[in-house]
Amino acid sequence: MNRQEFLDKLSELLMRFGQIRFAIALRDGMISTMPFTIGGSIFLLIANLPISGYAEFMSGLFGTHWTDSLNAVANSTFGALALVVVVRITYQFVSMEGGDASVASVIALTTFLILLPPDITTESGDVVGGVVPRTWIGANGMITAILVSFVVAKIVLYCDKHNLGIKMPDSIPVEIVRSFTAFTPAVICFILSAIIYGICHHVLETTFPELIFHLIQAPLQGLSDTMLGGIVIIGLQSVLFWAGIHGPNVVGGVVNPLLLANTWENQQLLDMGQQLMGNPAAHIMTAQIHDVFTKAGGCGLTMGFLIASYIVGKSEQMKTVSKVALVPGIFNINEPIIFGLPIVFNPYMIVPFILAPVLAMIITYISISIGFMSPFGGMQVPWTTPPIIAGFLLNGWQGAVVQTLTIIESTLVYLPFVKMQDKLLCEEEAAQKGLDDEF
Repeated sequence: MNRQEFLDKLSELLMRFGQIRFAIALRDGMISTMPFTIGGSIFLLIANLPISGYAEFMSGLFGTHWTDSLNAVANSTFGALALVVVVRITYQFVSMEGGDASVASVIALTTFLILLPPDITTESGDVVGGVVPRTWIGANGMITAILVSFVVAKIVLYCDKHNLGIKMPDSIPVEIVRSFTAFTPAVICFILSAIIYGICHHVLETTFPELIFHLIQAPLQGLSDTMLGGIVIIGLQSVLFWAGIHGPNVVGGVVNPLLLANTWENQQLLDMGQQLMGNPAAHIMTAQIHDVFTKAGGCGLTMGFLIASYIVGKSEQMKTVSKVALVPGIFNINEPIIFGLPIVFNPYMIVPFILAPVLAMIITYISISIGFMSPFGGMQVPWTTPPIIAGFLLNGWQGAVVQTLTIIESTLVYLPFVKMQDKLLCEEEAAQKGLDDEF
């Protein structure tokens, strides 16, 4: 098997994975959490703006409790992500199959609530029932929410496909028909959740979200929170994008729940009054490293490509692509480079396209490990926030310095490869010009 055949087979395999309906639903469901994570982050940013003397100034204006209402918004957005996920993934999956997505989403939400712990234990040791435990409707319940979404969606679609439901005359209003149609899958889901609840509670002496967290989510979070895990995550995104597949969407659908869980657990440490710097319980690999510090200019850290192209680019194609891609690149949109140069299936660009973001991840990881920069809490910035500004908003001047270093690193990585690419383009343009002169 030659190199091209291998690439074709790899591309076909990855394309098939990217077209799996539940993978698409998982990706879209996680993307739909952005209004909540970004919205909550805005309030966290206002409460924790990294400017010296800011907190004291605001306390003088609005009193010592001026952050309470801001933190309430942040806690209620980040703290309810599992509820958002269970509704949105179910909706996306069922709607793609032509089912009643709205009803399925409600069934999934109810099923998820049934499986939650029935009470909470306060710090004083008192057991309080009749409440929804915030611990399990946030990041800690993400994997449970995904599993519930998948199972409920499958049950709803199976019942719909095989006409398992109460049939009503055509004269009955549509909404009433929908309610009776949903009755059968709802009862099946509720019976199944009751059985699972009983087994977990009375046999295993735990609850389903706690069981899933300890068996699946915690180990996966541990794997994602290592330098090797970060290298795999970042490198795989670049490999997929180079192969023409939207790597951040495909990989993000799988790892984003874990990275968001890491992020929210860090925020919970902050809420308890702990510092993240030097705290062994704090996670290093979080959504911010994934979204901001390895993607300046876009996936592949192509801000380095843009700078390198302005330094050594002489061909008309390189100059044109760089000019067109500059403004979008400032806002981390790099499709003009990906498909305009192109980077896709370009043998000259595969090495820097993978190496630059991986080295950026390593630089960021080490910066946090040695204590130069703090691990990240719940605050995030929109992915279109320009580089360096994004780093400053997330982690003050240290974040801006680290992001600057990653851009410098990426420029140095891209330089020799851009120079080789530009030389080839110059030769092709010269050859084309010679042909034109002949005619």
